[in-house]
Parts: sequence; C-alpha cells; structure tokens
Amino acid sequence: MSLPALTGAQKTQLRGRGQTLPDHAWLGRDGVTTEFLAELLRQLDARELVKLRFTGGQDRRERAALCAQVEGDAACLCVGAVGHTALFWRPGADGSKLLAAG
Repeated sequence: MSLPALTGAQKTQLRGRGQTLPDHAWLGRDGVTTEFLAELLRQLDARELVKLRFTGGQDRRERAALCAQVEGDAACLCVGAVGHTALFWRPGADGSKLLAAG
C-alpha cells in the first residue's frame, strides 16, 4: 500500500487533532515486537490516527530510530514526535476521514 504524501498543512491539522487524543499504544524496552505491531495495526485500522508513548526510557536517537522502524513495519507515517510521544497516521481503505473532515 502506497501512502499519500501529506502537505505541511495536513500534517499540522493531524497534529492538532492528536493534541487531545489519549495514548493508544505504548512502546517499551522490548521495542517493536510482533504483538506491538499487531496492536498498532488494529488501532490504525480503527482510528486512522494513533498516539504512541515511549515507555522504555529510550533516548532521543533511539526514539527517532523506533519511529522510522514503526513507519516501515506498519506502513504508516509519523506526522509528529515530541519528547516521549509520537503520532502515527494511516488513511483508511476509503481514504482519510480525518483530512476530508477538514
């Protein structure tokens, strides 16, 4: 599945929506496991926009590497990462309901 390229305005819109979201996924010391990926994919299918919390004490470089790994493994985009929180987006099968709602 090829992900659409997002404009800066669209990323900003998604980050704004993510401000009020609770954490839907947690990534600990074990890293990106099969169980974690299964849960993240389930959350992306259900919500389209998922807030992930890093709980394993990872440093900045480790968190950046984990974000890149999650993007590749889950076929999603990281639309923002601040501190121990990252926001991942993947459109639904019928396109993005969040971006269409504008």
